[in-house]
Amino acid sequence: MDARSDRNAIPLAVDLDGTLIATDLLWEGLFLLLKKNPLYILLVPFWAAAGPARLKQAIAQHIDIDPASLPYRAPLLDRLRTEHAEGRKIVLATGTPRKFADAIACHLGIFDRVLATDGLDNLTSGKKRASLVAAYGDGGFDYAGNSHHDLQVFDAARNAIVVAPDRHAARWQAAHGAETMPAPKLTTRTIVKMLRVHQWLKNSLIAVPMVLSHEYFNSNMIWECLLAFISFSAVASAIYILNDFFDLALDRKHVTKRNRPFASGALSIPFGLGAIAVLLAIGIATGLFLSPEFLAVLGGYMVVTTAYSLSFKRMLLVDVLTLAGLYTIRVIAGAAATGVDVSFWLLAFSIFFFLSLALVKRFVELRTTAIPPGERIAGRGYRTEDQEIVAQAGMASAFSSALVLALYMDSVAVRELYPHPWLIWPLPPIVLYLTMRVWILARRDEMHDDPVVFIIRDWRSQIVVLIGAVLLVIGGW
Repeated sequence: MDARSDRNAIPLAVDLDGTLIATDLLWEGLFLLLKKNPLYILLVPFWAAAGPARLKQAIAQHIDIDPASLPYRAPLLDRLRTEHAEGRKIVLATGTPRKFADAIACHLGIFDRVLATDGLDNLTSGKKRASLVAAYGDGGFDYAGNSHHDLQVFDAARNAIVVAPDRHAARWQAAHGAETMPAPKLTTRTIVKMLRVHQWLKNSLIAVPMVLSHEYFNSNMIWECLLAFISFSAVASAIYILNDFFDLALDRKHVTKRNRPFASGALSIPFGLGAIAVLLAIGIATGLFLSPEFLAVLGGYMVVTTAYSLSFKRMLLVDVLTLAGLYTIRVIAGAAATGVDVSFWLLAFSIFFFLSLALVKRFVELRTTAIPPGERIAGRGYRTEDQEIVAQAGMASAFSSALVLALYMDSVAVRELYPHPWLIWPLPPIVLYLTMRVWILARRDEMHDDPVVFIIRDWRSQIVVLIGAVLLVIGGW
C-alpha cells in the first residue's frame, strides 16, 4: 500500500471555528441575535448559566447563517477538496450547533460525516475526543484544529494539523513537531483598517467653533481641541468596530466591505472586543481632562452611534438624518470642549450640508446595488425607485446649506467678527461647488461610497477648501 492509500484509509477530522473558517460562529451568532432584537441581551445570561451547549442552541434557534459568505481558510479548504476527491473520508467535528454545521457541510459538499453540538452535549475538548475515538479508535484519525480546546484531540489523533494556532496550540505544535498552517501575519495596515483612521479626519470639525471665533493662536483652546479630537477619535473607532460586528453578514456580500478585517477573518471578534475596551478607556480618560459638558456630548454621541448601528441605519430617512446629526454633534463637542458658544447659523449650515452628503452615500448605494424593483437594499430602508427622490432631497439640502451661509454673510454677527466681510462672500459658491460636484460625480457613477472621504482625498476639493479657509482667516484678520 502506497503512502497515499495509507493516508486515505485514515479519516481526516476538521474543526470549524478558527480552523476551517477564520471566525467563531458563537460570537457572530450573538451579534446577529442582538441586531435582530437588542432585548435578547436580557436572555443571554440565563442561557449561558445553563451551559455552553444551551447558549449555542438558543442562539441557533433564533438566527440563520449564510454558509456561502463565511471566511473560509482557502489553503485548508483546497486541501480538503483535493483529499475528498482522492477518496479520503472527511469529517467535520465541531462544537458549533448542528444547525450551523449541517448548513456548512451541505454547502461545501465534501464531508462524509458531521459531528456537532446536539442538545446539551457541547462537542469540544474532551467530548470531541471521546466522540472521535469512539468512532475511529485512538490514533485512528487525523485532526485539524487551532486552539487550546483541541489539545486533547491532538493527543488522540494519529497526525495533527495545527491551523492558525492560538498560543496554547502553537506551544503544542512546537513541542510535537506537528504540521502547521499558520495564519496571515497581523500587520499595521490591518489595525489601521480596523480603526478606520481615515475617518478621524471627520473629527477635525471639533475645531470649527474655535476657528470661527478667531482663536487660532489660543494655546489653551488648541490643547482642548486636540484632547477632544483624541477622545472622539478613540470612541469613534470603538463604535466602528462594534458596527462591523453587527454588519458582518452584510459586509461579506459587499464588493469592497468584504475586505474589512472582521468580515474577511483577518481579525477575530474577541480581538475586536479587547480593542473596543481599550479605545473606550482612552476616549473617556482623555475626555476627563475637559469640561463635563464635553463628556455629556461624548456620551450622547456614543448612545446615538450605537443606536444607529443597532437600528437607525435600517430606517428610511432616519438613517441620513442621524448621520447629519452625528457630524453636527462633533461641532457641538468642539464648542463644549473650548467653551465657545455655537451659533444657530453654524448648526443650521451643518445639518443641511451633511444631510446632503449623507444622502449622496445612500444614492451611491442605490446606484451600485443590483436589486429588483420593490425590494430594499440589504440592511437599509431604501428601494431602487427611491433614487430620484433621494437625489432631489440631497441637492435641495446642498442649496439650503449655501443659502444659510449666504444669509449669514449679511448678518450682524459677520459684521462684528470680520473686519473685511466682503472677503468671505465666495464661501457660498465654494460650498455649492463642493456639493454639486459630488452629486454630478455620483450620477456618473464616479463617486466613492463615502463622499466625505472623497472630498478629503480629491485634490480639487482640497484646493477649494483651502481657498475657503484662507478667505476666512484673511477676512477676520
